[in-house]
Amino acid sequence: MKTLCIPKNLLAAVALIALAGPGLAQEAMKMTAVAPDALTWKDNPNLPKGAQTAVVIGDPTKVGEMYVARTKLPPNFQIAAHTHPNAESLTVISGSVNLGEGDKLDTQKGTLLKAGSYLFNPANHAHYAWTTNEEAVVQVQAIGPSGIDYINPGDDPRKTQ
Repeated sequence: MKTLCIPKNLLAAVALIALAGPGLAQEAMKMTAVAPDALTWKDNPNLPKGAQTAVVIGDPTKVGEMYVARTKLPPNFQIAAHTHPNAESLTVISGSVNLGEGDKLDTQKGTLLKAGSYLFNPANHAHYAWTTNEEAVVQVQAIGPSGIDYINPGDDPRKTQ
């Protein structure tokens, strides 16, 4: 019968990882509070001019990282039909926004979502949005990386701004 010889430094490393693992997990799960006045709003080049986004927590560009971001949509604002590579949970924080499904923006169709409303949008699902006479703030929670692909490339503001 052979005996297994394990170097002491390997045993020490395994023990350290085993002990540190729960501590690292607890650190990642610590409570985080973000006050509205602590948000940094920036123009969002992925949306038509006038929209601003603030990342609440996380990094939307990182693969596999959960993030939360808020976007301000000005009054009488439209976002042409588009998809996202990731599923999104959307909550209307203030104001109201209309969301429709399909490959072309149609303000005669869609669902009015008032403050407090929630919407789940699957990955790669074509949709569009618009506001009427008031500003709206929406919050999106998703797993990165985020992205937006306009159905009609001519609607992509990154190509026209």
